[in-house]
Amino acid sequence: METKQFKAESKRLLDLMINSIYTHREIFLRELISNSSDAIDKIYYKTLTDDSLVFEKEDYYIKIVADKENRLLKISDTGIGMTKEELDDNLGVIAKSGSLNFKKENDLKDGYDIIGQFGVGFYSSFLVADTVTVISKALGCNEAYKWESKGVDGYTIEPCEKDSIGTDIILKIKENTEDENFDEYLDEHRLTSIIKKYSDFIRYPIKMDITKEKPSSDDENKYEKYTEEDTVNSMVPIWRKNKQELTKEDYENFYAEKHYGFDKPIKHIHISVDGAVSYNAILFIPEKTPYDFYTKDYEKGLELYSNGVLIMNKCADLLPDYFSFVTGIVDSEDLSLNISREILQHDRQLKLIAKNIKNKIKSELQSILKNDREKYEVFYESFGRQLKYGIYSEFGSNKDLLQDLLMFYSSKEKKMVTLDEYISRMPEDQKYIYYAAGESNDRIEKLPQTEVVSDKGYEILYFTDDVDEFAIRMLMSYKEKEFKSVSSGDLGIDTEKDENSSDTDNKENNELFQHMKNVLSDKVKDVRSSKRLKNHPVCLSNDGELSIEMEKILSAMPNNETIKADKILEININHDVFKSLKEAYDKDKNKFDLYTNLLYNQALLIEGLTINDPVEFTNNICKIMV
Repeated sequence: METKQFKAESKRLLDLMINSIYTHREIFLRELISNSSDAIDKIYYKTLTDDSLVFEKEDYYIKIVADKENRLLKISDTGIGMTKEELDDNLGVIAKSGSLNFKKENDLKDGYDIIGQFGVGFYSSFLVADTVTVISKALGCNEAYKWESKGVDGYTIEPCEKDSIGTDIILKIKENTEDENFDEYLDEHRLTSIIKKYSDFIRYPIKMDITKEKPSSDDENKYEKYTEEDTVNSMVPIWRKNKQELTKEDYENFYAEKHYGFDKPIKHIHISVDGAVSYNAILFIPEKTPYDFYTKDYEKGLELYSNGVLIMNKCADLLPDYFSFVTGIVDSEDLSLNISREILQHDRQLKLIAKNIKNKIKSELQSILKNDREKYEVFYESFGRQLKYGIYSEFGSNKDLLQDLLMFYSSKEKKMVTLDEYISRMPEDQKYIYYAAGESNDRIEKLPQTEVVSDKGYEILYFTDDVDEFAIRMLMSYKEKEFKSVSSGDLGIDTEKDENSSDTDNKENNELFQHMKNVLSDKVKDVRSSKRLKNHPVCLSNDGELSIEMEKILSAMPNNETIKADKILEININHDVFKSLKEAYDKDKNKFDLYTNLLYNQALLIEGLTINDPVEFTNNICKIMV
């Protein structure tokens, strides 16, 4: 019997494929099952135009049989089969797709989703097999033929016996090596897990003889094993079912089965689109943050299927980073895949799906915010930070998309509010959206800098996340109202002009303030009379773009120890402490220097900043006590 040689280019491609194209050996089963599904599809399409053929769906299936003793794995289908010429043409020339040719010859348009595209999937068999045997009998033929190959050395074709129409692919599984355990591809549990992972939604039954247990007929306390043919795959994916037929429990069960999380999703989004690109999707907005969500180990992305066959576990390109908490699946027959179907080609279809998904997620989040506030606040507690990172990243290019989803704690409402709600309550004379940053709501509540804004009756938003102020600086304004920190130099609040106005105060006490500045050296940019303090003697404000709270965050990062905000030490000249300070300036310069340092360190403590020399600070306190 003559051994035919693969064409030179096919030989090189086969060698490349076995060693390079596929990254996971287990996908060979996905490819062979997909080919079997195509073979059954071809008979179905034939019946649409041939009245002599009748398609009885229960007669069509795929069967997997593992023979551990002889190291044989058999994948059989009841599909259309192949003639001798088709075996030679389709399997003798690598990357020639019989499925693609069938689709062209029969003028099958969109909606006829034959999986095979590249004609290379069959050869992934050589990832796990030394010898591959194909026995096939074509529809309308009396003869069957056997194609066999050991890889790049070529192949043979000869007549053989086969009772029924269809194809058997028999793999002689390789022996184990130090690096690879090939026995797993003969193991019942491993095979079923691969089928469930990649081919669960193939539309035809994938059958296997499954080992089960039942009470022994001799002893009811013992169990005996038996085998029974079972259908391993689900066949009809939930995302292709009618939404009206599905319940909330159906979606929650799917969420649990896919191990998307241990919680229950706050919202599911079921999408079915027919248009420039057709796809189905089920997305979930989780309730709780995954344990590794804010770590470098977290991997975002949606499961991606092509015609019900898993292509990627995590397709990151389908989700923007700020929506990386979303889980779920996308299934489309319109995607352009690379030769191994493991990696997407970056094309217009993929980008269009991603854009639609992004807008749909935004719309659903707005709907939850509007219609189920309590549920949204639970979500925001877990993932609000991610939305704010989304505004800060990419130079603020996503701020228009995300700004209406933000929430902050309100000094007036004593609860989380949106920016739109804040704006709706602003008095006519209020120029800015005021905010205060700190470690907690309680700490912010006690900040001296909030006094004048609160007394004016203005609402203050509390920023307690490290990203808050960075995001707001990128946002800059909301509905034409700029954001203003209560610690900024100019609050934009008109105060009564009297003899104690700030300008007069600074002139009268200029020499004292200059001396304080000299004492503190480069620790502060300036010392001034305060417009904002009423009940507190001292506070720090900032001058410039970098706030004190931002300094704290940046300084905690590696190699950023030298980043400093321009600090202004503000003194309340109406406080009794200032009287003591002024008396010391007139009578005892040493005591004045002592008071200056104490007031500066007091201001640092109020801000939650580190005192440079705690020992000196405590010693100074002792000095004023004796």
